Amino acid sequence: MKKIVIIILLSASPFIAQACDICGCGVGSYYIGILPDFNKKIIGLRYRYNSLHTHIGTGGQTSYLTTKEVYRTAELWGGWTINNRVRLMASVPYNFNEKINQGNTTTKNGIGDISAQAYYQLVNDRHAVGNKLLVQSLWLGGGVKLPTGKYEPPAKNSAMEEVINTFQLGTGSLDFTLNGMYDIRLQDFGVNTSASYKINTRNKEEYRYGNKFTGAAQAYYKFRVLNTTIAPNAGVLYENGQQDADGKFQMDVSGGDILLTTMGAEITMKRISFGGSYQIVSKQHLANGYVKANNRAMVHVAFMF
Repeated sequence: MKKIVIIILLSASPFIAQACDICGCGVGSYYIGILPDFNKKIIGLRYRYNSLHTHIGTGGQTSYLTTKEVYRTAELWGGWTINNRVRLMASVPYNFNEKINQGNTTTKNGIGDISAQAYYQLVNDRHAVGNKLLVQSLWLGGGVKLPTGKYEPPAKNSAMEEVINTFQLGTGSLDFTLNGMYDIRLQDFGVNTSASYKINTRNKEEYRYGNKFTGAAQAYYKFRVLNTTIAPNAGVLYENGQQDADGKFQMDVSGGDILLTTMGAEITMKRISFGGSYQIVSKQHLANGYVKANNRAMVHVAFMF
């Protein structure tokens, strides 16, 4: 019986590479949903959609400064299981960013920040509980995010206000992640919890995005129909980002936290898997209220061999 393992690279997406690593003032999503189990190798394509509104006034009011930012990411990702304990993952994103203000549209398209991670399985336990199978797994790992996406210092506005530095293809910095995943399943019903902490460094422009914590919990159930496995899932996702720093100055319009409700489904047919997820914003406080994140979506297809 196959087990389902959720890999949070986050972010990354994990897999920690996407425009959402920046959008939301450093509280972008690292959530990637439930991945299919694979014995040796897997390669896939993933598409993400995320948007937000910046320069939100008191009480959610909008003004001529209010801007909608849209982040679309097409991501090539893959994994390689070296042995029963070690697994390597990598992700190469291509970003399609769009900013809309008063009918004017600005775009930034290009490769994002490439990432790679390594995981070690500390626990891999299977035993019977009555007439059902109990499966537990614990993975710990770490990774690196390369500054391959273009970073452009934002222009200061005429009012000398702090600039919300979200509209970028990459952070311009070499960053590191620490990750942990625990999965427990009784027969076909399972619960997965995961956590990731991203440590950011300063880029060449002396800008440093705040470190970020991501935690998620999901419940799923596997239905088997002929040679197809269908696994609907639902849960919660929490993200917290520290404030950014520009040189020696802390950026007040950055950081914050967000809580989302997640739902989705994964379908596996022999060596092909596809699925998607939708994340609904339940509560948020981003950039001291100057940023409002919208709901997110993701779809993917993967090939196992």
